[in-house]
Amino acid sequence: MTLLQLPVSIIFLYSIAAAAILIYLPFLLVAYARFQIGYEALATPRAQFDKLPPYAQRATWAHQNSWEAFMLFAIAALMAYVTDVNSPTAAFAAMAFVVARLLYSVFYILNIPLLRSLMFAMGSLGSGTLIIFSIIQANS
Repeated sequence: MTLLQLPVSIIFLYSIAAAAILIYLPFLLVAYARFQIGYEALATPRAQFDKLPPYAQRATWAHQNSWEAFMLFAIAALMAYVTDVNSPTAAFAAMAFVVARLLYSVFYILNIPLLRSLMFAMGSLGSGTLIIFSIIQANS
């Protein structure tokens, strides 16, 4: 058992689900901005990107980057799940990824590049940690 008193394997699966949900949170701001622009932005969303306010443009980029980060994390968490990694450190890495990605989007939208980059690094470290623990577990 870990910090949340859940089996580590369940934390991996919940973290994947949470990370998938986080992909779409920045897009809620984009939808709001498009609604403010009017029907034209809804009818041709890609063509209207330049008309979006800066926060909505950054939210779009955060949304797109979240997809990219999610792919690696989902693979890493599934590797840990399949190889039956049972380490509190690995569970922490999975939870840290989710928190880091949430804060990544917040800092991206608020235009705080240094903190955004730090959260990107923390999320990447979480994915990398899971991959390393999986390889170690598979070789033992």
